[in-house]
Amino acid sequence: MKENKNDFKPYIPADQVVPEFTVTALILGILLAVIFGAANAYLGLRVGMTVSASIPAAVLSMGIIRIILRKNSILENNLVQTIGSAGESVAAGAIFTLPALFLWAKEGKIDSPSILTIFLVALVGGILGVCFMVPLRQALIVEEHGVLPFPEGTACAEVLLAGEEGGNKAGIVFSGLGIAAIYKFIADGVKLFPSEIGYDIQAYAGSSVGIQVLPALAGVGYICGPQISKYMFAGGTLSWFVLMPMIALFGKDATIFPGSEVISTLAPGSLWGTYIKYIGAGAVAAGGIMSLIKTSPLIVRTFKQAMGSMAKNRATADASRTQRDLPMPIILGIIAVIAVTIWLLPIFPVSFLGAVLVVIFGFFFATVSARMVGLIGSSNNPVSGMAIATLIISTLILKATGTTGTTGMIGSICIGSIICIVAAISGDTSQDLKTGFIVGATPKLQQIGEMVGVIASSAAIGYVLYLLNAAWGFGSNEIPAPQATMMKMLVEGIMNAELPWALILVGVFIAIVVEILGIPVLPFAVGMYLPFSLSAGIMAGGVVRWILERRKAANESEEKEKKACIERGTLFTSGLIAGEGLMGVILAICAVAKVDSKFVSPVALPQIASLVIFIILLAYLYFLCVKKNNKTN
Repeated sequence: MKENKNDFKPYIPADQVVPEFTVTALILGILLAVIFGAANAYLGLRVGMTVSASIPAAVLSMGIIRIILRKNSILENNLVQTIGSAGESVAAGAIFTLPALFLWAKEGKIDSPSILTIFLVALVGGILGVCFMVPLRQALIVEEHGVLPFPEGTACAEVLLAGEEGGNKAGIVFSGLGIAAIYKFIADGVKLFPSEIGYDIQAYAGSSVGIQVLPALAGVGYICGPQISKYMFAGGTLSWFVLMPMIALFGKDATIFPGSEVISTLAPGSLWGTYIKYIGAGAVAAGGIMSLIKTSPLIVRTFKQAMGSMAKNRATADASRTQRDLPMPIILGIIAVIAVTIWLLPIFPVSFLGAVLVVIFGFFFATVSARMVGLIGSSNNPVSGMAIATLIISTLILKATGTTGTTGMIGSICIGSIICIVAAISGDTSQDLKTGFIVGATPKLQQIGEMVGVIASSAAIGYVLYLLNAAWGFGSNEIPAPQATMMKMLVEGIMNAELPWALILVGVFIAIVVEILGIPVLPFAVGMYLPFSLSAGIMAGGVVRWILERRKAANESEEKEKKACIERGTLFTSGLIAGEGLMGVILAICAVAKVDSKFVSPVALPQIASLVIFIILLAYLYFLCVKKNNKTN
């Protein structure tokens, strides 16, 4: 996709009208938005990151519409993935912040947030994110075509275009989904074999080695690639094999705040929960802020460009189909209504000026997010960093204006949630609009589709959060909710000055050292924060990807097959992630209904069996990728 913007011709010409916004696309898109939203909520709460749903949504759409319904429209498939991928973005923004409210409720400080509160926060952030991308589309998608690569958006377009030629890509995704669902059910439902294996190293006090042998982790590692995986693994190694043994060695019989027990009596897991979480939180916060500082020239440039685009934007009724956006008067009206809603609703303890500032901050971070995903992709977009910056500013403002205590903390989290969802949705929308630009979609219909996806997933995310919290509890080993826990600690620290700042500053300065060494801070910091066993599972998937990428291609044909090989793995691992996420939600339902014990196996295999089964899964992933299959090329 190297064409100059003036020479570029979309796959479906502007003067050609094909089925696009259909009832089929609407229903299927909403269904996928809810499914991928739930699956990514579980994944994000477990591992601290989500994955783009655009490509698997597009593939599943092609499989259902083309094969089952015997229909054929690339624009219809594109609209399905546009609606469907919104669910993942709403989930990403919500799970990074809103579980903090549940954690406070668990401590007895506040009541649990209502379903309506969660819905309104997600809806406000999601709709704002879509609206902000309307004036940005011309500047970032059209004018910057051939300059900003938009990796996921371009890749999704390639998948849709390849689907026009036929193939069995949907079958690969479905196979991954089925295998992961069965695997997860046997491991964590039937409990035939443990999903996590580990060993506390007695000779090296404070350390523990282990791995979570679950499909989704391998999938995350494969999709993120060996670089991100190894940074996370390195962060985990530092925490579990350097920092924790040092705490155990020097602490010994001491009791150090925030702990209340003698350090020598703490198992590695307790050491991690008592001390390393704060160090990791400091590193994550510093990493997010440094990411924003490094991109400040880009932020300023993009913001100026966006403001110029808004000034030039005119009604598009007479524009060609592929250049037709939602009218700006409607967009500005929606934004105004949302600002008034934020002002009037009691869950947002801000004045009218504060509501306006939320909108301004939202637009600012929407421009940042959209530009950054255009350059480096959605997976590397520091959404949590933007949320951290917003939380710090909003908490300080609320505290300075006298809104303190639990009211101020709730307000900070809700405002931070809105901005986090704005950033996530604007990034997703920009990728979807890029896909649409390439295949020849109608921007106006895509923008409406994004809003539909936001509404559907916002309505569902509250129930998903309640379900997962009721089943396992946020902050547990099953769903540690790393970002939300860190956001909670950050707000508490500013409001109440209760944080162990020495530990947090250790994390901050580790992040600074890592940055000086030229290592991406955020994945390293997330690895520090999460259990080592989780990072090890992700690393396993990254190793498979690394082996595949090292295969040499002697000619253009072999290079094409190598690319197809990597793509098969991406499709399969996308299915693994979705399958485990969905089964995780099903198991949560069983746990809440108290029927989970009815299918537990009376016999459990030893840990070595878990490792063997996981290795078999990784081997299957490898051989699936290297197996030549022209139908998927």
